[in-house]
Amino acid sequence: MAGNSFGSTFRITSFGESHGEAVGVVIDGCPPGIEISVEEIQAEIDRRRTGQSDLTTPRAEKDIIHILSGYFESRTTGTPVALVAYNEDVRSEDYLNMKDKYRPSHADFTYDAKYGFRDWRGSGRASARETLARVAAGAIAQKYLKQQGIEVVSSVQSVGDIEAELDVENMTRSDVEANEVRCADQEKAQEMATLIREVRDDDDSIGGVIQTVVRGVPAGIGDPVFDKLEADLAKAMLSINATKGFEIGSGFSGTKMRGSQHNDEFTEENGKIKVVSNNAGGVIGGISSGADVVFRTAFKPVSTIGKKQNTVTTEGELTELEAEGRHDPCVLPRAVPIVDAMTAIVIMDHILRQKTIS
Repeated sequence: MAGNSFGSTFRITSFGESHGEAVGVVIDGCPPGIEISVEEIQAEIDRRRTGQSDLTTPRAEKDIIHILSGYFESRTTGTPVALVAYNEDVRSEDYLNMKDKYRPSHADFTYDAKYGFRDWRGSGRASARETLARVAAGAIAQKYLKQQGIEVVSSVQSVGDIEAELDVENMTRSDVEANEVRCADQEKAQEMATLIREVRDDDDSIGGVIQTVVRGVPAGIGDPVFDKLEADLAKAMLSINATKGFEIGSGFSGTKMRGSQHNDEFTEENGKIKVVSNNAGGVIGGISSGADVVFRTAFKPVSTIGKKQNTVTTEGELTELEAEGRHDPCVLPRAVPIVDAMTAIVIMDHILRQKTIS
């Protein structure tokens, strides 16, 4: 199976399945001397962990992270970093009645179509449990960026038709972590939580949008043509389970504007060139402008729901399915740290690429 690695200079390779022995990541190209504790990595893992509230799946994984290599005396050594968390709360029997049925909007059918075989236990490699590996690697990337004066903050912007009013320039990680939805708008967060519970109690699921801001990215980061900074961010976000859309800066709303409205004019302030507005989202021609990098990622409703649905068996016979197992009614609260992690990995990778040509 190809497609398990991401990045160029800072490159991660994830491994493991939802109901296998463990999930983990190997990081190649990690610079030596990054000071980070196991507790700092664990803190990011805990943000993504199951069972945080009744808005998430009750699967009770402790997700204790172990550093197997590339780390000594609280620093990275420059050799490959291996991180792993062992699966403990595995109940594969929950999937027995579904192993010969294709779950709507799941990867069951497409994995069979591609490989002729699949791990039906909790979706195997297609499970969002794989994202634990990304968050572990992203914790190191975020610590590296912090040392460079760069900060990544993501917040739930919408759940269903409930839209938050986010102050992107000033919202903080503390604002985001102040509620179970991980929305920096505290009032709208309560409305979102109520909606998610209503959807859950109806045996259904719901999606939404996460907005991300990256502050402190210097001008000149990114590459033209195929390796544009926003192109790599888009690939990173759309590689996360349940994502269906990505837009940066003005995004699709920019199509309703004229060039005279959309263009970000330049000015000079204290000897530094900067943009007056930021419709470009901090990236021009694939390269950072020095303005905040701002983008949004859309997540569809979780595919596994308790309602009866029509489907077919692996033999093509018509049947019905009432899914069992432990699943999130809304992926957004736990997706925030995953978006943070993948964002940090992309930015760190591009910064390290820039160092190779400087």
